[in-house]
Amino acid sequence: MDSLRRSSFALLFFLLFSFCVSSSAAKFNMPRLRTRPRTIQNEPILMSASESKDYKTFLYTQPLDHFNYRPDSYKTFQQRYLINFKYWDGANTSAPIFVLFGGEESIDYDRDINGFLPENAPHFKALLVYIEHRYYGKSVPFGSKEEAMKNASTLGYCNSAQAIADYAAVLLHIKQKYSAEKCPVIVIGGSYGGMLASWFRLKYPHIALGALASSSPILYFDGVVDPQVGYYTIVTKDFKETSESCYETIRKSWGEIDEVGSRPNGLSILSKKFRTCNPLNSTSELKDYLDSLYTDAAQYDEPPKYPVSRVCGAIDGAEGTDILDKIFAAVVTYMGNTSCYDMKEFGSPTSTYDMFTWQVCTELVFPIGHGHNDTMFPLAPFDLSSFSKTCEGLFGVQPKPHWVTTYYGGQDIKLILHNFASNIIFSNGLRDPYSSGGVLKNISDSVVALNTVNGSHCLDILPAKESDPLWLIMQRKAEVEIIEGWLAKYHADLLEFEDETRARFQELV
Repeated sequence: MDSLRRSSFALLFFLLFSFCVSSSAAKFNMPRLRTRPRTIQNEPILMSASESKDYKTFLYTQPLDHFNYRPDSYKTFQQRYLINFKYWDGANTSAPIFVLFGGEESIDYDRDINGFLPENAPHFKALLVYIEHRYYGKSVPFGSKEEAMKNASTLGYCNSAQAIADYAAVLLHIKQKYSAEKCPVIVIGGSYGGMLASWFRLKYPHIALGALASSSPILYFDGVVDPQVGYYTIVTKDFKETSESCYETIRKSWGEIDEVGSRPNGLSILSKKFRTCNPLNSTSELKDYLDSLYTDAAQYDEPPKYPVSRVCGAIDGAEGTDILDKIFAAVVTYMGNTSCYDMKEFGSPTSTYDMFTWQVCTELVFPIGHGHNDTMFPLAPFDLSSFSKTCEGLFGVQPKPHWVTTYYGGQDIKLILHNFASNIIFSNGLRDPYSSGGVLKNISDSVVALNTVNGSHCLDILPAKESDPLWLIMQRKAEVEIIEGWLAKYHADLLEFEDETRARFQELV
């Protein structure tokens, strides 16, 4: 298979992250599963030098393949992880270890946007560990990103099962290195990282005492939830609840874009009206861009800015009656008033897009589409056949849409997990479109769902602000109290076990 880097079609796919979803060859941009938005105006505030000095960087020699015994499985790569020892009370007190699982980003980015670990470490006297996901950041096999992404044979080792096996190996290494075998581990993640955290607790309960999985749509696979009443339904609900007139304007705008685009010089008219950096080649480019803008606003509709309200305020407040003028006002408000707007901004060319495209094309098959006429988007249901053909054309492999539920479960989740799972918090904000694939009801006394009606994607694990509303403060407080309960029970059990061990030893002597 030729290098993906040499294929212009593949590169376009990576940049736009779009695929055919209907017989009419309509395209849409799949919403990224990430903790924070990644557009120019939403770049994170990086950690200061004084803060970053508390973090030490380490490398762990990780096997390429944890599950086979072929000679090439024993190849290795250097996996990066960070440790903050500042608050740790030490192994002698069995102080806990809080671990952030990296998702589809560098671990530096994940560390900088996470507030839950450093804000709660002093209270718990916890060791903080941040582990980078294989193939992301600097934890790249085969010596370079170019070689790692060369073809399906090199990309094949990038999957969730290998990733959580990596995490298990690193954590066992840390426990041994610092004589922390009796220090309980709490794993934490948001979005894809949260999915990994919950799956890790299920697969490696001997390593992790508990998991906090924020905004983790582990049920968005294989028909566990109705894919047609999912992501875009909630986006629409968010906008409609904010402003009925805003919702109606957006709903009507798609036909207006197509009508203007079909005129002589119509694409030039649209390019000028929307101040695009490059001339539009089709109306789909503009519609994909607007699709991403609306979903971005809904997914990350957090206080105090509340982007959905800002977008709708711009639409409703625009002068005149021209629909597209109103839509452009929303673009300016959300993206900032710039000389031009890059229609590819939401699919900016980064290697993380390339890698996550591979993961979505293989195991993480999210059936996201515009499946109902009552959404504010054009009808474009997810089409597995078209999706599979696109992925096969890119990578030469077929997706496995049933693998996630086969390997991790998901069907009849309450019945199954009620019998054996424990110590997992599934937190969701119900304005987050991905909450449609989340665990929203308690499964047992210790596998619990913490929902906030007005919450957005991963809001609970982001850094706290003075402007945070009470409902968000209470959600975080509830998470801390649950983890306190897990740790209290663990330490009580540990003390009882040690007393029993000493008693048996005394009987022997």
